[in-house]
Amino acid sequence: MPGPLAAIGRTYDHLFARVYDRVLAGPERAGLGRAREGLRAGAYGRVLEIGAGTGANLAHLARTGIVSLSLVEPAAPMRARLAHRVAALRDHLPEETHVVDGSAAALPVADGTVDTLVSTLVLCSVPDLDEAVRELRRVLAPDGHLLLLEHVAGTGRTRRLQGMIDPGWRVVARGCRLVRDTRAALESGGFDTSEVADWRMPGGGVTGPALLGTARPR
Repeated sequence: MPGPLAAIGRTYDHLFARVYDRVLAGPERAGLGRAREGLRAGAYGRVLEIGAGTGANLAHLARTGIVSLSLVEPAAPMRARLAHRVAALRDHLPEETHVVDGSAAALPVADGTVDTLVSTLVLCSVPDLDEAVRELRRVLAPDGHLLLLEHVAGTGRTRRLQGMIDPGWRVVARGCRLVRDTRAALESGGFDTSEVADWRMPGGGVTGPALLGTARPR
């Protein structure tokens, strides 16, 4: 993205980070926050969150039972806000809490060293879903698990509407895809999704179809 387009992209990244929490405030109050808290109950040991954003999950991860917490975020404006939130919650977070510049497709950890992976509203926007799933499977310990909350492609009329607005949505929502079959990608990538339920994002409308639960390596 050379020249002026790069500048526009950087400006929009800063704007997106600035409004992100406000955009999600309504859904958080309407049930998204409770879903995050429900997922948190399964987090233990060495925890790694992909696409940690501005830190929406931090309050739900500020608990005992977590040995270390790695928060991976590729966007610099989001990462800056994430670091600020980590500093504010420092006394309630694991001593080993780190904000990491990285992506879901290239995690800076060794094979099989993560007990709990966390992915909330992230897999919709990774450039290559299959590549990201392979990387998640690589770093997860044999007895570890992936906690996920992701909006996905719907069915019928909803799916047709998603397909119509997806090109514009990808630009506005910084790469988010409405038409991904995330369950199929996880299954193809070596995960058992029998504990992942179909869900619906509060007030999500055409973006409402979602997955919520725990995926395990197989």
